[in-house]
Amino acid sequence: MVKATNPIMPGFYPDPSICAVGEDYYLCNSTFSYFPGLSLMHSKDLAHWEQIGNVLNRHSQLPLTGADHSQGLFAPTIRYNNGVFYVICTNIVNGGNFIVTADNPEGPWSEPHYLKEADGIDPSLYFEGDKCYYIGTHEAEGGAKYNGDWYIYISEVDLVNWKLVGEKKNVWNGALKNCIWPEGPHIYHENGYYYIMHAEGGTGPEHAVMIARSENIWGPYVGNPKNPILTHRHLGNDFPIKYVGHGDIIKTPNNEWYMTMLGVRPINRFTTMGRETFLAKVIWEDDWPVVNPGVGMLTDTVDIDLPEWDPLKDKDSYTCRTGCKTTIPGTDKSYDLTKMKELGDEFLFLRNYPADLYRLDENGLNIKAVKEQIYDVASPAFIAIRQQHHHFESTVKFDAGVLKEGECAGIILMQNNLYNLQVLVKDGKYMMILCQDGKDEVIGSFAYNGGEADLKIVVDGLITKGYAEGKELGEVSVENLSTEVAGGFVGCCIGMYASACNKAGDTYVPFKQFTYKQL
Repeated sequence: MVKATNPIMPGFYPDPSICAVGEDYYLCNSTFSYFPGLSLMHSKDLAHWEQIGNVLNRHSQLPLTGADHSQGLFAPTIRYNNGVFYVICTNIVNGGNFIVTADNPEGPWSEPHYLKEADGIDPSLYFEGDKCYYIGTHEAEGGAKYNGDWYIYISEVDLVNWKLVGEKKNVWNGALKNCIWPEGPHIYHENGYYYIMHAEGGTGPEHAVMIARSENIWGPYVGNPKNPILTHRHLGNDFPIKYVGHGDIIKTPNNEWYMTMLGVRPINRFTTMGRETFLAKVIWEDDWPVVNPGVGMLTDTVDIDLPEWDPLKDKDSYTCRTGCKTTIPGTDKSYDLTKMKELGDEFLFLRNYPADLYRLDENGLNIKAVKEQIYDVASPAFIAIRQQHHHFESTVKFDAGVLKEGECAGIILMQNNLYNLQVLVKDGKYMMILCQDGKDEVIGSFAYNGGEADLKIVVDGLITKGYAEGKELGEVSVENLSTEVAGGFVGCCIGMYASACNKAGDTYVPFKQFTYKQL
């Protein structure tokens, strides 16, 4: 028996999809305008996870030009059939719905096969015999009568020619009358029924997991009279876990069932880390799934009837085989950038960055101070990891002496291009800048006297402080760096930044050290 702690994937890991292959479990999450796309996790006990890569790690697979922070890649689904892994997803700005495949989940994954006939978002695949079915959601026929008036539809998929074939049949438009955003659907076959499990109510306070079933894959589908099977929307504004929904289920070799889903953990009703991945136990009663029986909501821990597994001790794990190239999610991180040969899979960029954006050598991570700034819907020189705790500190050390007039570098806590917190060396000063709705406010500054810069951001819930050379620059609340204020679908990331601030630049800023520590 092993005990999982919720969330199993803390921080910005939304829209989880899970796949069981023998004794191995694979988890995929959406990444929106960040690159590489679709983080891919692996576990053997559902409690301890390692990142084994990113599904889309080549720019040719993931065009993100013009994608706003919360556009790009929406909810993926990962499935396995006859020796092949499939991930299906939506690139909301460039290309629409697509499928990529791999024989090994660690990659390489194929180039995208775009499904031109598949409109809408949130696709999933279901395999049965020699057939494959597509299920997704799109606007109601004849146009939406209200915002979120969408329909779930099914079609067959030709996996040779990569297209939908035959009828695209609308089969379900939600469990509740006039519901909004029936989305994230998956098909399962169990107990002689086909089940459609989906999200409903939007991915905010009204989010919920619903389910319907039919004896025929084409319907008619009948909703569970006990819908929703999981939600926290009735628990009040101050319940510690909210926005729960977007579920996917798997069965273990012990015939136990588990569901992954997203949720958020606000502080004072403000969500800065975005939507995270949680886990719950599932049983079947009257041929319907029951989530966390006797509790009916998410729990802090989940008991799992599987042997405990530690990727740091399993010599066959991706973590060990790569010499811990990629850190374990949720752990403290200390990167000596002068000794790294390549960046771990946890590092994120914005959109499609140029090949010369960075290089690693004995001087550290040399980041080019490009023309683009953090405010631009472009590819600024920002290399980050996810915020994964409410209380943490993050530091950078770099040679700021290379900066030319008008250039800047430092560390940024990033919600999106319009809402972020910057601690920088700029114009001969250390500066702490809070950007809200695209407007900068200098919180504090003092002179930079040359040499190596040592900067730190300390987050204590919503209260955040900036430091330079151990001296405090100021204190602010970052409640506006939350989903509730900034909007969108992402969570905060923190990372290294350099810019020539709207001028053509060729300066490389050598970052020596980058740390992240839970407090």
